[in-house]
Amino acid sequence: MEVLSFDIEGKFAHFRKFHGNNTAMSYSIPPRTTIIGMLAAIVGEEKNSYYEQYQDANLKIGLRVLSDLKKSFHRLNFLMIKGGNDFRGGKGRVQTPFEIVTGNDLRKDSVKYRFYLSPGKDETLYQKIKTCLLNNERHFNLSLGIAGFAASISNINQLSAVEKTANQEWIELHSAGNSDQINEIEFSEDQSFKLNHIEEELLPADFIGGEKGREVYRMNRVLFTTLNFPMQVKLSGHYYQIDGKESIEYIQFLDYAGIFS
Repeated sequence: MEVLSFDIEGKFAHFRKFHGNNTAMSYSIPPRTTIIGMLAAIVGEEKNSYYEQYQDANLKIGLRVLSDLKKSFHRLNFLMIKGGNDFRGGKGRVQTPFEIVTGNDLRKDSVKYRFYLSPGKDETLYQKIKTCLLNNERHFNLSLGIAGFAASISNINQLSAVEKTANQEWIELHSAGNSDQINEIEFSEDQSFKLNHIEEELLPADFIGGEKGREVYRMNRVLFTTLNFPMQVKLSGHYYQIDGKESIEYIQFLDYAGIFS
């Protein structure tokens, strides 16, 4: 099967947790809903028009962390706005906590991910995205979560992948994995510093549109590392071997963990 991979990089990232209240907490990795928003920006889709077309059945998406990630809270100093005359600061200001994803060293490091795309039922959607990427066409600017956190794309590759079925053997998984298919994780004593850098998140996967705006419809439960190293895991289900230009990668595409009702 064909897989298109590309790297996306920026200085800062913020992927807001949809269940948060006034505290803007962030996921460490972009949810599938954020990724399809980036893809829609690349091809120039109209806002709120692409949710059904970009669902999992039509486009398979995988994700790999390519840089060490760190999250930290900062205070944003907002104006207190209660009426039309308050934009000059008459009501004072309010400080709101805001979580930002960065590299370990703000001066030198960046936030970097690799996305993997493969066609589903809608082959034309995949071809449209591939054409834009390979021709270096961008209809809208890209960002890592919010508009101010600009991002750039590099290392675009059209690759071949082989689907494999796991049989409880140890696999070096380079991408985020589906939690319900990971049965065991191996930790080596000489790599104990990595123990606290594996996270599990329940991420929004698909939206549906409605009269009141978009709503989260499906979720992904994923396991991933926040360091640039593969996880040693025992899997059940399917995974994919990608023969890249420099190395072999073993990945999974994000699967649904459930449906919101």
